[in-house]
Amino acid sequence: MKRWGRSLQIAFTFIGTVVGAGFATGREVMQFFTRFGHWGGLMIAASTILFVWLGAKMMLLAADLKMRSYEDLNKHLFGDRMGTWVSHLMLIVLLGVNAVMLAGAGSIFSEHLSLSYQTGLLFTMFVCFLLLRKGMNAILTVNTIVVPVMIAFTAVLVVHTLQAPGSDRWLSLETDQSPWAAWMSPFLYAAFNLSMAQAVLVPLGASVADPVVLRRGAWLGGLGIGAMLLAGHVTLSSRMPGVQQFDIPMGGIAREVGPWVHYIYVFLIFMEIFTTLVADIYGLTLQLQERLNVSKAWLTFGVLMFCFAAGQFGFGPLLSTLYPLFGMLSLGWMLLIGRDRKLRPRSPS
Repeated sequence: MKRWGRSLQIAFTFIGTVVGAGFATGREVMQFFTRFGHWGGLMIAASTILFVWLGAKMMLLAADLKMRSYEDLNKHLFGDRMGTWVSHLMLIVLLGVNAVMLAGAGSIFSEHLSLSYQTGLLFTMFVCFLLLRKGMNAILTVNTIVVPVMIAFTAVLVVHTLQAPGSDRWLSLETDQSPWAAWMSPFLYAAFNLSMAQAVLVPLGASVADPVVLRRGAWLGGLGIGAMLLAGHVTLSSRMPGVQQFDIPMGGIAREVGPWVHYIYVFLIFMEIFTTLVADIYGLTLQLQERLNVSKAWLTFGVLMFCFAAGQFGFGPLLSTLYPLFGMLSLGWMLLIGRDRKLRPRSPS
């Protein structure tokens, strides 16, 4: 039972790391799946397979080779020299992703809580700085609480959608997007999210080091991500195309159910954004500490200030511009980890 509990912690951390600003708000699901209409369900299935397979492989590699950070993984995949350059690129990408997360928190405050965008940025930065002083155990604990509640409330929105007209539109929704763009989308989505998740999954795999626990956690986490993607896709498809006007489309849908559900769901969206931001900054500061002779507290402060400056561009423009670009940059990384023959993850024991 203790090993199952640890597997669930890993699964929830996997889900919480991927279900960040874009996913929880619905913008990411819209960008990569829902806008492609009836193809979205099959694309989500393809993404789920990639999450299970490569998520397990990444953590097992980290455990087997005792990797301290994602730079060790990149050196293993690309060689020492190229791996160092890839890690430099990942630092830049992670900074951009963290800026998107922080901007998503600001959008929640401005769009749903009648507070200013800047208030959302500053509040999130402050709480993030405090929690990061607690390390990996704090990240595991927060995700173990937030992710199950987020899954439950996502289920509430899906049930509400299934009782309304148009609940089956995800099976017939037309699109004018090209088939090439549609079938590249799950690979871009999985590549981007897995390459970002390595900042957390590599040190997590090394610290747990139990292959059965890691493999089981990857299966539970990958399938959970797929289920949440499909739930979001079904919910958003029933409101297309009008739902595209919102920065936080899932929050707009939650408002239809009732004020209490709306505010609780908005809080959960914020917490999902927050947990991903904390996890990514944790991995980023670990990597920066290997390069710079600066205390962890000052590195965390510096990263948060950079994200605050970049967050001034706004959540929607940052996500729609940066995420597809980062997905393309991550495809080579995903191909190499998929071809790596050091370990071949099996079904969970």
